[in-house]
Amino acid sequence: MENLTVDKTIDCTGLSCPMPVVRTKKAMDALQAGQVLEVLATDPGSVTDIKSWAHRTGHQFIGTVEDGKVFKHYIRKVNPDEAKPERRHPHVVSNAELAAELGNQPVILDVREPAEYAFGHIPGAKSVPLGELERRLEELRPYAEQVVYVVCRTGHRSDMACQWLSEHGFRHVKNVVPGMSAWTGPVEREV
Repeated sequence: MENLTVDKTIDCTGLSCPMPVVRTKKAMDALQAGQVLEVLATDPGSVTDIKSWAHRTGHQFIGTVEDGKVFKHYIRKVNPDEAKPERRHPHVVSNAELAAELGNQPVILDVREPAEYAFGHIPGAKSVPLGELERRLEELRPYAEQVVYVVCRTGHRSDMACQWLSEHGFRHVKNVVPGMSAWTGPVEREV
């Protein structure tokens, strides 16, 4: 990767979701079409987040290189004619709406990282980190026809998960917003 030429590098090391994507979007807005952005991040979730964001917005995701504990993501800004508006999952529920459903034992997927889940999750929620979603699809297939509530810390990763699940045959997925950052309902801990 020594010969790789980039037009701009942004340092998102030490930041967690959604900040690497927020900073990537801001940096991309300042680039010219055809220029390449390098994003340095230490959050393992950024591997899926950056790729998914680029896919949703129409920018070209070139790839990711792992260098020690740093992920180096490369994205090319497309011409405005090539870009598409960022897509959001249309089915959203509030934290209060999910809290009201807890007595019915709903299917809840928590797509945060395992440490986030361990320090506090909604009772009964199944931990499936966003980066593992594709690999664990068959495990989740029995829920494809049920209402599935997807939660993360802020609603960003869960939005990406909802879109992905919908594209893979899950017909009733709902993004829980604003997610665990503002959850006031019951919480279980594993630590």
